Amino acid sequence: MNYICGKTDHMKNTPFTHKHITLGAKMAEFAGYNMPISYTGINDEHAAVRKNAGVFDVSHMGEFILKGENALDLIQRVTSNDASKLKAGQAQYSCLPNNEGGIVDDLLVYCIEENNVYMLVVNASNIEKDWNWISDHNTSDVEMHNISAKTALLAVQGPNATKILQPLTEMDILNLKYYTFVKGTFAGVDNVLISATGYTGAGGVEIYFEDKNDDANKIWEAIFTEGTPQGLKPIGLGARDTLRLEMGFCLYGNDIDDTTSPIEAGLGWITKFTKEFTSKEIFVQQKTEGVTRKLVGFEMIEKGIPRHGYEIKDFEGATIGHVTSGTQSPSLGKAIGMGYVSTAFSAIDTEIYIKVRDKLLMAKVAKIPFS
Repeated sequence: MNYICGKTDHMKNTPFTHKHITLGAKMAEFAGYNMPISYTGINDEHAAVRKNAGVFDVSHMGEFILKGENALDLIQRVTSNDASKLKAGQAQYSCLPNNEGGIVDDLLVYCIEENNVYMLVVNASNIEKDWNWISDHNTSDVEMHNISAKTALLAVQGPNATKILQPLTEMDILNLKYYTFVKGTFAGVDNVLISATGYTGAGGVEIYFEDKNDDANKIWEAIFTEGTPQGLKPIGLGARDTLRLEMGFCLYGNDIDDTTSPIEAGLGWITKFTKEFTSKEIFVQQKTEGVTRKLVGFEMIEKGIPRHGYEIKDFEGATIGHVTSGTQSPSLGKAIGMGYVSTAFSAIDTEIYIKVRDKLLMAKVAKIPFS
């Protein structure tokens, strides 16, 4: 993740920025927002989410509402997954392919009302780009609303997250199935959407609500009043990155971007050929003929931490790819990473070498999620 430390005067704030600063969080710029990177330390926060529960402020994410009888048709044309399968209360992971077989963004599609109302959740750094891309393809007067600026979003993640939050609502969030959502009153606030899509692999929910009146403060306070005695902690973006990397979840701008195809990235499962959509022909060809490179997980055998952009080499020292994400895994106690390699080197347990400064350090291709 690329954080920029420094001046904060030109950055956007979330409804919770002042909370993070009051709590002593280490702040930095991420996607134009002043965001908390860590509070007590990445390893400590990472462990809190894996073992108990933690709260992430992800209000910087973007949300669009698409409405009308042609809303589903538009979503079908611009996304790779098959949104016609969604019933009200279900969500789906998908991507927006560009015209060259790359990825404009990865996103979540929420079916609010079948064939009529959908919410798309996109990455913070791509809000404008995605809005323009979808708008350009909106040839049939689908009503579009960019509600990003007024939508607050907290992700409460970890094995005990729903147990901690359940007393704050009458909605049944304890039994919320993966990739489904409910809407109702939460902590006395109306029209709150709670989903179970998760970016940590530790379970938990996401809480979407409109940032109006004192609702953001009310929800934050209610969550921590309920959760603090049970060990609930605020978590920064640093641990969000290590948690998602252990699961092998892609981060846009690192592991996927405008130059990578979903087939290369191992996202064939969200690329459905039962409908017409942007770059479909390119993906069909890649599926049929195979791709020349693949995104793989790897773990370091020799000591060293792989970082975004490092070269991946073969035994002879020839470049076979590059690292897209890497870290010292707090849960596993070893250095792990993801990167694109020539397909010949993509099988599990293949020995590869990561160029760290001037040294070639041995690593091996590993199964994702890492274990």
